[in-house]
Amino acid sequence: MTLRSQFTADPHRPRYHFLPPGNWMNDPNGLIQWQGAYHLFYQYNPAGPFHGRIHWGHAVSDDLVHWRDLPVALAPTQGGPDQDGCWSGCIVNHNGTPTVIYTGVHPQVVCLATSSDEMLTWEKYEDNPIIAAPPAGITRGDTWHFRDPRVFQEDGDWYLLMGASGEGDKATVLLYRSTDLIEWEYVHPLFSGNGSQRGPAWTGTMWECPDFFALNGRHILVVSAHDVVKNQMLYPVYFVGGHEGLRFRPERQGILDYGGYFYAPQSLLDESGRRLVWGWIMEGRTRMALQEAGWAGVASLPRQLSLTEGGRLEVGPAPELGTLRTEGWRAEGLTVGPGRVNPLRDVTGTALEIDVTFDPGDATAFGLHVRRSPDGEECTTLVFEPMAGRFLIQRAQSSLSPDVHREAILVPYKPAPGEKVRLHLFLDGSVLELFINQRQAASTRIYPLRRDSVGLALFATGGTAGVERLDVWQMGSIW
Repeated sequence: MTLRSQFTADPHRPRYHFLPPGNWMNDPNGLIQWQGAYHLFYQYNPAGPFHGRIHWGHAVSDDLVHWRDLPVALAPTQGGPDQDGCWSGCIVNHNGTPTVIYTGVHPQVVCLATSSDEMLTWEKYEDNPIIAAPPAGITRGDTWHFRDPRVFQEDGDWYLLMGASGEGDKATVLLYRSTDLIEWEYVHPLFSGNGSQRGPAWTGTMWECPDFFALNGRHILVVSAHDVVKNQMLYPVYFVGGHEGLRFRPERQGILDYGGYFYAPQSLLDESGRRLVWGWIMEGRTRMALQEAGWAGVASLPRQLSLTEGGRLEVGPAPELGTLRTEGWRAEGLTVGPGRVNPLRDVTGTALEIDVTFDPGDATAFGLHVRRSPDGEECTTLVFEPMAGRFLIQRAQSSLSPDVHREAILVPYKPAPGEKVRLHLFLDGSVLELFINQRQAASTRIYPLRRDSVGLALFATGGTAGVERLDVWQMGSIW
């Protein structure tokens, strides 16, 4: 029996999201399309379902949907600069040679490796690390927070971004330049955050996993905000702006995913010119529950980014996911009345895609109950409150287990007058990914215990809401 097959009966394990055969996964790394195939590398601990001595796992896909496991790509080298772990980084095509630039620990340094056999095996550079320390004045006290290199090429030179925490608790992205990927010159901070000024727009004290790319004539900087003091991962933040003279000038700021479980996103530009992004979807249960399960961590679905002419970043699922649809169900022109649950008795499942467009009407709140037991004892509620300008994922009744997170998740969204509200939802075991009008995203985890917690229901309160169209599909496996 293979490691992956040991978990097929686990109702909380996703079937169409990528995850390793077992044990621990966190950040996606080294995303690249090579000779037509999509390669996904990821932070992996083969020793168990916990963060430990991290390796780089590896998988490949021909269609962006179905994946094949490949051998571990990078493992720590005893006595080397990565002996305590091969942490996050990226892969670039250097004159036809796949080249990994990654973080070695401890301390946090930058290492390099290359492959000569189509990325099946890797040879580490004999003089690693290629960057042995952050620049003077950047470290936070005696601790280096200096990790997650992201490399891109511009005007014949290579540039490398590093996430860091600077003096005064100011999160920053550091910029380096090179001609050969070996010798690096520190240039200056590309951009820095607002330090310890906590508030609604606070971006943490450390930026992890920086990503930087052009999109529709602008530049996008994506970082994962981290609170160094509390050692707490916060949320992925994006900035839209201009890039001139090796300086980034942001004009707009937002959160890439409001769920609180999507972190460390990394993107790739595929051969068709699309900007695709994956993130790590964290678990929402206790360490003991993870140990009992034997696995932890999931990759998000591939998402496609676009930028409107007005500079608003939009995000939605990659259309290739539609190939996983099997049995479908559709309803149109429904009216959802106040004070009563409207069960969709013909539609049940634990691996579903749901695409529903609401006309808010005069309802003060409306939405969906998902993973609902027939008596409502277990249920996760997705509720939109138009006047309050917010969307809530309510998890208080999502599971009878005492070992799971139950906090409500708030997504700010105020529709324009007369605007329809489209909720595009993916349910997969314990994973919930939601897209609202392709303008906001939220990912979370739910762990129903009852086997009959598979139902859906529409609802509205304070008035009536219309359902212009509702499509539900059963989703097949990616394996």
